[in-house]
This record gives sequence, structure tokens and C-alpha cells, in this order.
Amino acid sequence: MINQQLLHPESIVVVGGSNNTQKPGGAVVRNLISGGYQGTLRIVNPKEDEVQGIKVCHNVSELPQTDLAILVIAAKYCPDTVDLLAKDKGVKAFIILSAGFGEETHEGALLEERILQTCREHGAALIGPNCIGLMNAWHHSVFTKPIPRLNPKGADFISGSGATAVFILESAVMKGLQFNSVWSIGNGKQIGIEDVLEYMDEHFDAERDSQVKLLYIENIANPDKLLLHASSLIRKGCRIAAIKAGSSESGSRAASSHTGAIASSDSAVEALFRKAGIVRCFSREELTTVGCIFTLPRVKGKNCAIVTHAGGPGVMLTDALSKGGLNIPQLKGELADELKGQLFAGSSTANPIDILATGTPEHLGLAIDYCDKKFSDIDAIMVIFGTPGLFPLWDAYEVLHQKIQTCSKPIFPVLPCLNTAGPEVAEFLAKGHVNFSDEVTLGTALTRVMQTPPPAAETMEKTDVDVARIRQIIDGVNSNGYIAPKEVNALLSAAGIPTVPELTASDKQTLIDFANKVGYPVVAKVVGPVHKSDVGGVTLNINTPEQLAVEYDRMMQIADATGVMVQKMIKGTELFIGAKYEPRFGHVVLCGLGGIFVEVLKDVSSGLAPLSYDEAYSMIRSLRGYKIIKGTRGQQGLNEDKYADIIVRLSILLRHATEIKEMDINPLLADKDNVVAVDARIRIEK
Repeated sequence: MINQQLLHPESIVVVGGSNNTQKPGGAVVRNLISGGYQGTLRIVNPKEDEVQGIKVCHNVSELPQTDLAILVIAAKYCPDTVDLLAKDKGVKAFIILSAGFGEETHEGALLEERILQTCREHGAALIGPNCIGLMNAWHHSVFTKPIPRLNPKGADFISGSGATAVFILESAVMKGLQFNSVWSIGNGKQIGIEDVLEYMDEHFDAERDSQVKLLYIENIANPDKLLLHASSLIRKGCRIAAIKAGSSESGSRAASSHTGAIASSDSAVEALFRKAGIVRCFSREELTTVGCIFTLPRVKGKNCAIVTHAGGPGVMLTDALSKGGLNIPQLKGELADELKGQLFAGSSTANPIDILATGTPEHLGLAIDYCDKKFSDIDAIMVIFGTPGLFPLWDAYEVLHQKIQTCSKPIFPVLPCLNTAGPEVAEFLAKGHVNFSDEVTLGTALTRVMQTPPPAAETMEKTDVDVARIRQIIDGVNSNGYIAPKEVNALLSAAGIPTVPELTASDKQTLIDFANKVGYPVVAKVVGPVHKSDVGGVTLNINTPEQLAVEYDRMMQIADATGVMVQKMIKGTELFIGAKYEPRFGHVVLCGLGGIFVEVLKDVSSGLAPLSYDEAYSMIRSLRGYKIIKGTRGQQGLNEDKYADIIVRLSILLRHATEIKEMDINPLLADKDNVVAVDARIRIEK
């Protein structure tokens, strides 16, 4: 629970506060004082009489009633201290900076549980333990630096790791990113990242509150709560970016050893973020760069202009934006010639607009004005302006400052010279601006923002999926494991997923009669072994009854064979759909091109069931191989609409059959007219 005693305490006690500012107990007192805390600050220290100018209580029993307690004492003393403060001193909020709890030992976890129970009994909020604290405009209850500039419209930052929070703040401060609040939740015993988002969502005021949220996550304890409140905040106008660390097997192990986090698969995280509309980042620099982008006006189109006085960075930024699907359109014609005539000889206005190293602040302003007012198809302006060492940059950055305030299009300043033009950059940031010192990092981050879809619809798509029939089939299965092809086909049929004509039997003549009916060529597949191809259990292009008879006899000799499936052989491009049930997340649906694309290149996209049509299209279009689906180099495209429809239908099937733990349809065969399931397997656990 988050309460006013945590957010706006009238009184704070630091238990373990000291004069040694090189230790957490002294540093948190220093930060509270230097941060201008206006309430009553109290200190408990048995060995000191005065701490940083404040008279000290030697024991917590000497304290008067207090709102918030910050504990900087050994873990073994914390439970009794919390108990006394909550019962006798009316403390309704605790921030426990101390480590040595559940993140380290079982005994530490028991101490943590005692503290949680006390807080529950007395209706007290608990941040931590094992955190750096909480910082907002009212109180700086952290023991670390840097202390960023605080602004009600700055970013809200929530981190599951204290040290990482410090490093992210370091990165942000260098860029000029301001903050409204910083939350280090540590072990998150009571208040986790999802709980902070819940509070921000339920108390959101668009006029008063920050609309930028940055997250560093090691454990998604409650995916449903994260999805609900992140997507709700984004619908209200907020923008959210997050790092989810521990996505690799080794990273998950490292995260678990760090915080006791429960590992979740990377595809599940990707699917959750996509559904919520969260921009996923993979580094501190990327997260803070995206945070800076969020503070600027939204880019409404894909066309970018680059104004630079250095050719190379302009080229690199062009490459980064282009790779992410943004456009750097060539500027030509009368307006481009008119601008070029007002710049120094040798300048280029083709885009990037290169005003040369000798270009003046007036030239910079002129180029920005043309991009803003005259080049109508430009949606955003990137300005790269460092120092060639010829003149100071005060005037140039003042021009940039004025243009950012008046320009109708977003301007992204790339000021790379933090050493030789340090004072000028610092003054620019002091005026409330951000700086993207590396053009490629900016280009990559901006494309990540532009590619993130909005939150998915909250209601399930209306289709003719036969839910009653799906439940009948699932309920009729009596054992766990991979179900029979007949049941697989029945489930796909109930979901309205097209399948190729097929028959499974253990009688040779029955299969030959079926093949004669549907027409040759046909495909034969052994039934029983899970990995048919690995045991020689698939034969294509069977053209005669005699050939089918031979293949039937051969396949029935394969170990574990219980029958043979015969299908009408059709042609098309191979597509893939798969799904896996992830504990706490639900079903993660994967899609991609089949064959080498999924097996070797791992070119797959993920979504969290149930999926909307918008989500399905977003998944398809985010594939690296999407050009093949769309049609490229004279090749006809595939039926994207039917592929999306199958993805949606499969996700609804899974939503109503949670017993399905793993399935894939591989391949789907697609052409311009149809997408048909050729082979599928489904594993259930009841």
C-alpha cells in the first residue's frame, strides 16, 4: 500500500542516521537536509548526541509520534524496530535501506516476513528492504547520488535495483533528463513495481502528474497487474519505457541470485510489453535516451530532416533512422535551391542539410526555419551541432534554444562535444532541454519508440470460434501429453483454422481409398513419434497407390508408430505459428516464416493471448522477413489478412483451453489466396 505518510510525511526519523556521510546512515540525512525537507527530521543513534546539526534520540522508545521511518541498521534489528515504531509511535510508512534479507538467506527471508506482517497489521507502507530509498519533491530519502533536477513534469522512475537506479540516473543527468520521482523498491516485499504503477494509474491527474514513466525490472511478479495499469496509463496519455533484465538463461540466473527474481522467458516479456504498449529497452543509455524522446513533442510521421555541420554524423544518423523504417527524404527543387543560395558555398541541402563546419548560428536558424515552415513533408528535425574549435557555441545554442521553443515540429538536439563545449552544453541543459550526444543511439531509440504499437484492445475479438466444442474436445481427453491428430484437427476446426484434407488410420486400404478420393500427390506422415522428420516419418510427393502402400508399410515399422496420416499435398510458402503457456503470463503466441527462418534465424514475433487483429498485424509486420509476406522482387505476396485471422483465432482457442501447454502449426502453407494448416501438434496438461 502507498499512503501519504510515505509520499508527503510531516515527520521523518532516520534510525541509524550518523555524521559519516560516506555511509548510508549519514548520506541519507545529508540528502534530506540538502533537498530542503520542510517537515520535522529526527535521528536515532545510540552513540551520537547530534547528527549534522540535529539533536539525536538514543533509542527509538524516546521518539514522539512520527509519520515515516527510514531504517539504516543491521537486518537482525529491523523487525523489532518496525514493531515498536508501528505499535507505539504511529509510524505508517517504512523505507528499509538495509540489506541482508531474503535476497541473501532463508533466515533473512524470515526477518523480511516478520516486517511485512507488522506493516499489514498496522496499515503501514513498506519500501524495500535492500533499496536506495525514495525521492520526490517533498523528501529525498535516498543515500545515493546523483540527485537529479526535480520537476513535476519530469520522469517517474521505478527500479528493482538500487545500484542500477544510480547508474541510470547518472546517464539521465548527463542528457538533461529531469525527474518527478525516483522509486527504488529493492526486494519489493510489499510494494513492487506493479504496485507503484497501480497507484500512479488510480491517482492519475493529467494536468498535475508526469506523463513519462521509466522502469528497470528484474522480476515481473504480477504480469496481469503490470499489463492492466501500464496500458491504462498509456491510454491516459502517458509514455512508458522499460528494461527487463534477465532475459537470457545466464541473465535470469544472475537476476535470481541478485533479487530472488523468478525468471520469465524473453518471448513472454516481449509479448507483455507489446500488448501494454511499453517501449522495450536493453541498456541504460537506451532507456534514458527514450526517456528524453518522451519529453519532446510526439513525432507524427516518418519523414526526418537532419541539419548538421559535420557530414559523418549526418550519414550515421541517416543509416540508423533508415534501418528502423524512418525516412530521410531528399530535398530538392526551388525551396532547396533557395536555401542553398543563402548558405556558404559547398553546403548541401539534399538532406542531410550540411551547413559546413564554418556555418554560423544564423545558418543553423535558417536551415531549421526551412524544415519547419517550408519543407511541408518533414515531420521531425535532428540538429547535430558540436564545435569544430573555430568559435564558441553560446550563440548557436541560443538559436537552437529559441527554435525549440517556437518550432511547430519536434527538434532533437545532438550536441556531441561534452568536453570542448562543456559549459555551453551545460547552459543549454539548464534551460530545460535534453541532449542526445550520440546520433546513432538517438536513431535506434527513436525507431524503437516509433515501432512500439499502442496498447491492445481490452475486449476479445468477436469471431465464430466454437468455444463449446473446444471445451468438449479438451474435456474428452483423458491423459496428459501430445494429443492424437484427430483431436488436433478437431480443435483447429472448432477455432475456424483452415486445414488441409487429411485422414489418419492404421489400415492401409482405408488410406489408399482416401488418397484416391482427394487426388494425388499426397503426403504421408507417421503417427506416434513426436519428431516425425527425425525418424524418417514424412514422405512428400506420393503419386500412386502403390507408392503409398510401400510408404505405409515402411512407416509402420518405425518405433512407436500407431498409424499413418495422409494429406492432400498443397504448395505455398511456409509460415509458422506456435504457442507456449508461461506461468503467471498465460499463453505466448509466436509467429514467423517457417523453415530456416524460425529454426535457424529465430525470426519470430510474440504476443500474449488473446490477441486483437491490430496486435496480429503488428506481430506479422515486425518480422525481419516481412517483405516476403508482403511480396518482394516481383514475387507475389501472401494473404496477410488470413494469416492474421489464424493468429487471432488460435489465441482465442488458447484462452479457452488453458490445459494446452505447448502447440505449434508448422508449417502453414500460404499463397496470395489462402493460408492452410498442414501439420500441427498440441500438448496438454490437466
